[in-house]
Amino acid sequence: MANTYQGRGLHGDVVETVATRITSGRYQPGDLIFAESLERDLGVSKTVVREALKVLAAKGLVESRPKRGTTVRPRASWNLLDPDLLRWRGGHPDPGFLRDLSEVRSIVEPEGARLAAGRHEPADLADLDAALDAMAAPDASPAQLVEADLAFHRALLRAAHNELLSRMEVVIEAALRVRDQLVHGTGRGADALAEHQAIANAVHAGDAAAAAGATRSLLIRAMADEQASLRGVAHTPKEGPAR
Repeated sequence: MANTYQGRGLHGDVVETVATRITSGRYQPGDLIFAESLERDLGVSKTVVREALKVLAAKGLVESRPKRGTTVRPRASWNLLDPDLLRWRGGHPDPGFLRDLSEVRSIVEPEGARLAAGRHEPADLADLDAALDAMAAPDASPAQLVEADLAFHRALLRAAHNELLSRMEVVIEAALRVRDQLVHGTGRGADALAEHQAIANAVHAGDAAAAAGATRSLLIRAMADEQASLRGVAHTPKEGPAR
């Protein structure tokens, strides 16, 4: 994904730790973040903390001012479409975040499928079919199913051949990764291979209306599986993987 943070080592660890504390609500908007405390708690140098806070400032999470220190910015200031921010929020999703992701998918993906039916190229069809084959593999692990699902939806957006629409991949990926890990991780929700196959068939046939309709059907099922999994997480012990 474009603009994904690639930091490693102590610097990357500090970025991830502080970002998670902010997006999980441990640090609230307006809270002061004391560099000295981070240095002591995380066992890192002043330089490491300073550079980590610069990364988070670029993503709209914090703001540093002379004589005032570093504060957590209001959520309205966060770069919500930043790939890393989506990933950090997806690590501890709340119902509102899941709802927002589902609504964006329902707006974007059916029309993306409609365009894909009319604009696809042979390579696009090959990518869709390869993703379907991976989803159908009898020995696929939950993690492999997640990756195959992501590959299918990336291929579907690319097949629309709309450069701006393809940028929505970061949102779709965040939604799919959270949803798939939740559903497969709790053992709930049978694999939606038939629904994905229906989308691919419609794109192959150049049937725009059918492609959009099949995508809507898939999203309705995805939302139902997601809600069932959320209820299961809240009320029952975690179950094993679906496969």
